[in-house]
Parts: sequence; C-alpha cells; structure tokens
Amino acid sequence: MADRIDRLLSRFQAAVERYEMIKAGDHIAVGLSGGKDSIALLVMLQRLRRFYRFPFKVTAITLDPCFGGEKNDYSPVTSLCEELEIPHIIKRTRLGEIVFEERKESNPCSLCARMRRGALHKAAQVAGCNVVALGHHKDDAAQTLLMNMFAGGTIGCFSPVTELTRRELRLIRPMIFIEEKDIASAVRCCGLPVVKSRCPVDGKTHRNEVRRLIAVLSEQYGEINERIIGAMQKGGISGW
Repeated sequence: MADRIDRLLSRFQAAVERYEMIKAGDHIAVGLSGGKDSIALLVMLQRLRRFYRFPFKVTAITLDPCFGGEKNDYSPVTSLCEELEIPHIIKRTRLGEIVFEERKESNPCSLCARMRRGALHKAAQVAGCNVVALGHHKDDAAQTLLMNMFAGGTIGCFSPVTELTRRELRLIRPMIFIEEKDIASAVRCCGLPVVKSRCPVDGKTHRNEVRRLIAVLSEQYGEINERIIGAMQKGGISGW
C-alpha cells in the first residue's frame, strides 16, 4: 500500500514534467538542510528514479552554518542517505559566524540565503553535479510573490527552473505543486528524520509574517495559495 510520500509523487512528477526539470544523465545535488522539506525532496527524487523515463543520479549536500560556532549533528540524515544509497556530503561553513557575529545584519536572512546559495552551487560543481534541487513548495512560492510585492514593490517569484549559465548549473524546484501541510504530514507519518534548525531567528522572519497573513486571507477567500500560483501561470510570471 502506498505511503504518504508516494501519494505526493504524482504532483511531484507533474512539476518535473511540466517544466522539463530533469534530463537524461543529470546528476542532481539535493540541498539537504535536514528540515522536513529537503528530506521529502530527497526521498521523492529517489523514488522517482525507480520509474522515471530518464536515468539520473542523486547526491545530497548539507551545508552546516555552525551557528554559535558549533557543528550540528546530521547523523540521522546521514543514516537516511545510507538507507537510500545516496552519497551524503557535509560541508562545515562559517555562515553563522559571518552573518550574526561579524556582519551583525539587520536582515540576516537575505545575506545568509545568498551566501548559502553560492556555497551550495560551488559544492555541487565540486561533486560533479549539473543540477541543484531545492525544497521550495507551493506555500513558499505564494509567500515569495507577496514578499516581493510588499517589500520591494516588484511582481516576481523564484522560477521553477533557473539556468545558471556561468556555473553551468540548472536549479530545479520539483515540489512547487505540493502544499507544506501535506509535506509535513507525509514526513511525520513515514517517520522520516528531521534535524531542527539552530538559526537564532528561526520562526521570526518576514516570511512567517506573510504566512500568517495568507492564513487569515484564506479563511475569508478560500485557497489563496492556489489562486496566486494560477495567476503566476496565467501571467507567465518568472517562468511559471
């Protein structure tokens, strides 16, 4: 009988095929933070490999920010990778120290995200990967559009597929048709390991504020996330 992860695979595959995310011979680096989203992404990619029309390889890459100068324990995630027969690379970084101690940024999330992306792209290249898979889901897409509108006055979002020509990498987001609540439920019901974030501002970000706003609006107007995604697709915004 199919488990909760398998029940999400049709939406996962639909995104992959609609935006032609995976090509024959791709070597995909999964940005594996240890959170529920990246864990679900890893497992679904591995399951997709069993039957997908194109052969591809998967490698998991974890960047440890070393918040507070301490290494995080990713052993539960490494054990899962071993079970899935996926190589797991852990790179210790100074992200936490640079963002919170040296730079003391008023908006730490923006700087941390940029530095993390750069480090992940470099690590993927070193590992011989030509694709980087990220764990953004449908809720992330809707929130990002509103955040860009409110904070920057622009109408835009991350793209389902992004070509980084200078690095010869392709970024893909296969979970953009899946709701966060369904991912959380699947990970919990399947007993998959999750490594809690040690970020000092976890749960206190602008994204959390927008998440709460969407929840309030959804009570009055229905599925706001679904409508935002539909609007982006109809308008062809950011490659949707």
